[in-house]
Amino acid sequence: MSRRGWVLFAAMGVIWGIPYLLIKVADGGVSVPVLVCTRVALGSALLLPVAIRGGHLRALRGHVRWLAAFTAVEIVGPFAALSTAERRLPSSTSGLLVAAVPIFSALLAIVFRSGDRLTPVRWAGLAIGLGGVAVLAGPGAGRGDALPVALVLLTALGYSIGPLIANRKLAALPPVAVNAACLGAAAVVYAPAAALTWPRSVPSPQVLAALAALGVVCTAAAFLVFFRLIAEVGPARATVITYVNPAVAVALGVIVLGEHLTAAIGVSFVLILGGSVLATRAGSAGSRTGDAASPPSPAAAVAGEPATPARCDK
Repeated sequence: MSRRGWVLFAAMGVIWGIPYLLIKVADGGVSVPVLVCTRVALGSALLLPVAIRGGHLRALRGHVRWLAAFTAVEIVGPFAALSTAERRLPSSTSGLLVAAVPIFSALLAIVFRSGDRLTPVRWAGLAIGLGGVAVLAGPGAGRGDALPVALVLLTALGYSIGPLIANRKLAALPPVAVNAACLGAAAVVYAPAAALTWPRSVPSPQVLAALAALGVVCTAAAFLVFFRLIAEVGPARATVITYVNPAVAVALGVIVLGEHLTAAIGVSFVLILGGSVLATRAGSAGSRTGDAASPPSPAAAVAGEPATPARCDK
């Protein structure tokens, strides 16, 4: 990789590692609908001019049904579920659980019988990764944490299904147009609930800064930077940031928010990330994770999680 490639890679590792911290901060000052609506509205407002200037929106005609499905499973559901869960869960725990996206992707490959053949190594990766989720969400979890954990796992599932739709039904469309339109649609969906729960007083500067960073940095800017990274190093190398983001999320939760780095978090971190690496390995000698891999989903920038190496859905 070039020096520029490493800089872009490091930037994305941080950009998609900080949403969990920012959501935790924003949760303390606004409702979930306001948080989600503000984030997606800002992202759409910044990406829409780029899509209009390039004349890309015309390409979306005739794809409304799949764009709506993509918006529902990749943005509307996951963003709200994750923000709701972080009202009870530490941001580091949320970041680790969302890191199970490659595990769900491999499971979807089994369900739809697509992607590379599941070798013994990949089966072992699935078992190890799911074991890590069990460690984090099992008996050691706090009382009342079952629902928040389930919400984060549903978020990870949505982040796995979204690219499946994108790569099968929306792959020929300009990514900037897909993201701008879907973010805008999500903003419209959440606008009524956001209006009803709008804060009576101006939130603190920390909350406002977190909301702005979520929309501008983690959504709109992330889209632009990630696709520059793809152009520089190829899609397969770009998706390796999937394994970097959780480390950033855990580190920021501990350093900035003072969250406890427990033994369960340490063990689950190793199991989930190690299992994800194994579960997403090529299934045969002829399947390589080189730059010829299929491109990541257009959703990568809106989800807060990058698309993982091409298997069943990416």
